[in-house]
Amino acid sequence: MSVVEAPTATVSLDPPDVPSPGPERHPVRTAVMYLLITVIALGVLVPFVWMVSSSLKNNNEVFTVPTQWIPRDFQWHNYVDIWSRIPMTTYLRNSLFLSLVITFLQVLTGSFAAYGFSKVRWRGRDALFVAYIATIAVPWQAYMVPQYVMLQKAGLVNTFWSLILLQAFGAFGVFLLRQYYLTIPDELCEAARIDGLSEYGIYRRIILPLSKPALASLALLTFVATWNDYMGPFIYLTSNELWTVQLGLKSFVGLFDGDYAMIMTGSVISVVPILVIFLLGQKYFIQGIATSGLKG
Repeated sequence: MSVVEAPTATVSLDPPDVPSPGPERHPVRTAVMYLLITVIALGVLVPFVWMVSSSLKNNNEVFTVPTQWIPRDFQWHNYVDIWSRIPMTTYLRNSLFLSLVITFLQVLTGSFAAYGFSKVRWRGRDALFVAYIATIAVPWQAYMVPQYVMLQKAGLVNTFWSLILLQAFGAFGVFLLRQYYLTIPDELCEAARIDGLSEYGIYRRIILPLSKPALASLALLTFVATWNDYMGPFIYLTSNELWTVQLGLKSFVGLFDGDYAMIMTGSVISVVPILVIFLLGQKYFIQGIATSGLKG
């Protein structure tokens, strides 16, 4: 009669694998880094603080030396008088209209083009993308005059259409979104094609929902650039009724002097919409920049 021996369990006395801790941060180096970041942040905020302070002063107190950061007498009425001095409501409405329309069109056209350059295979795709992105390096002043002549002959000068058509497409937006689309696995698109989904369906039902951070980043950057644009409206808009807020502020600049307190007041008012939009979309903006290859 044979006896079957039960298998004996071997117990390892080696210590379990413990993930090695990351590099230890030196407290002095960390403190210096945070101090440097704080100094840089304060330096960036100095012009904004000076602008807010100047908006609450009399005109002859704006450029006093040394700089008076806290006004002696706060001129709160500047924020009331500016609405009667210039048609501020009209300027803000025009800026908001152009910014929203151009932002929508740039996000729409940029997302379409980025999908074609990243998820659709066709001959010459990469070469055309490089050529298209290379247009970013061409200064606007090089083709400013031909653009104006073309729009003048088309009868679009002194209309919003001139700015909308010129800024509805942007190579930077295509680059930003393409870099983000490349992080989305191609297997998702292939599986959708096997299931019979069209390219438009893949773009609308798969790519766009996964690209909210990049879309929000492009929308914010485009909105800010359009809102702050001065040269475009200055060249193509001649009627006061079509002026944006950036053009409207030049009404306070005369031939020999300017009402700089009112200019600062209008500048503060013009910054408020951008500040609100950035605070609302800050999460998506940072996430989109961090994942699209544009990290500094």
